Amino acid sequence: MKTLNIKRWLGLSALLGSLLVVAGCSLAPTYARPDVKEPAAFKETSQTVLAASEQGTWKTAQPSEQVMRGEWWTVFNDDTLNDLERQAADANQNLKAAAARVSESRAINQTARAGLFPTLDAGFGPTRERLSPASQFLPQNTNVPSQTLWRAQASASYEVDLFGRVSDSVKAANADTAQSEALFRSVQLALQADVAQNYFNLRELDAENDVFARTVALREQSLKLVQHRFAEGDISELDVARSRSELASARSDAMTVQRMRAASEHSLAVLLGKSASQFTMAANPLTPVDIKIPPGLPSSLLERRPDISAAERAMAAANSRIGVAKSAFFPSLNITGSGGFESATLGDLFNWSSRTFLLGPFAGTALNLPIFDGGRRKGNLANARAIYEEDVANYRQQVLVAFQEVEDNLSDLRILETQTQTQAEAVNASNRAAQLSRTQYTEGAINYLDVIDAERTVLQSQRTAVQLAGVQATSTVNLIRALGGGWGDMPVASAEPAVAASDASNASVASR
Repeated sequence: MKTLNIKRWLGLSALLGSLLVVAGCSLAPTYARPDVKEPAAFKETSQTVLAASEQGTWKTAQPSEQVMRGEWWTVFNDDTLNDLERQAADANQNLKAAAARVSESRAINQTARAGLFPTLDAGFGPTRERLSPASQFLPQNTNVPSQTLWRAQASASYEVDLFGRVSDSVKAANADTAQSEALFRSVQLALQADVAQNYFNLRELDAENDVFARTVALREQSLKLVQHRFAEGDISELDVARSRSELASARSDAMTVQRMRAASEHSLAVLLGKSASQFTMAANPLTPVDIKIPPGLPSSLLERRPDISAAERAMAAANSRIGVAKSAFFPSLNITGSGGFESATLGDLFNWSSRTFLLGPFAGTALNLPIFDGGRRKGNLANARAIYEEDVANYRQQVLVAFQEVEDNLSDLRILETQTQTQAEAVNASNRAAQLSRTQYTEGAINYLDVIDAERTVLQSQRTAVQLAGVQATSTVNLIRALGGGWGDMPVASAEPAVAASDASNASVASR
């Protein structure tokens, strides 16, 4: 009998030892970031000739999203924009919500990590109970008196990390936390870019409003001239009516720009976390943004995009959850224990003879081996693998979109550089044509319709020049955003008013 007991304990010890050996062994697949087809260089690199100091070099992708980006908007050298960015960082509600989501993820992570440690509980108090005669192996009609039991007990439980179920859950929670932090940085970067874009859009509308203000002034002077000639009998009333129509149209178009500016101002207020009725921004016409960002950028800047980092962390979390799903096919081991005192009276509760205890691991079916569940575990594993494959596809798609956005903005800036120069020539030419047409009309060489056409062309060319300046500013912001931020050390080029070239011509026309 003694030999049998020894063999039994040896068997149990061997089983327990073998279970402890596999404790912490993960069943999750070995995680590796999926390959993506990286281009050797941006396509736009071949379209632009840069100095050697401006050219970047590509390297094998290494995650560096956590690198601090700095206040990249200071590259525009605009104190007003700097102040707006600070206000948005302090009060934007979407950013506060994203920060709260990070706190939520960290709290869930803490909950998951708690599985690595045992749980301890303590209790104290009386219970009133009456046991049945059957439970005491007494005849059915036996009177079992009720009794009060006082208990002071402590209990402990611990799940052994067999087959990595707990550790893989912690790894998944860590990846989820990293993903939420990356998404926070994505919201933060989007907010910074949106503030800059709304600011430049507002200034573009101020520049358009300035163009209309000068146009209305010129149309008013033109109306006075036409009215004077009509009073002298040199022209018919038809020219007066046409002049009034052009003045009214210019004023109406100016009001349209004013409506757009008001809406843009309200949008900016919301980004700053303010009520639209409490925010007003003084008019300040846009000046061209001429910041040279080299297209041959190192790939590390592209890797710093927080949305790509979030997609990569989602893959890591899904990979770990495959291990959690696999571990459900294997035994789980819970070690439990409790000890304390139990007595019928409070005075005898802490007597040594009142002590009680219960120890595992094999008490109360601590070792559980799954046998049949109707395919639930198989379905959970298939679901975990499908989620991982989905996250892999989302990651690769995000990388493709990132390269597209960089290429889009690089090509925009390259073409806009030439387009703005061409449009400046158009502004000068249209102003000259308007000046000549007005002179010829005064001399009676042409009719007033020619003057109207020339002035309309001037207005349209000036508005286009202003709008191109706005597109150039927002494209610069978009490129910085596509690169994941940064660029705080880029030099600021000198800027000239968007329609400065036309001011002298306008002045000469107005003086006539």
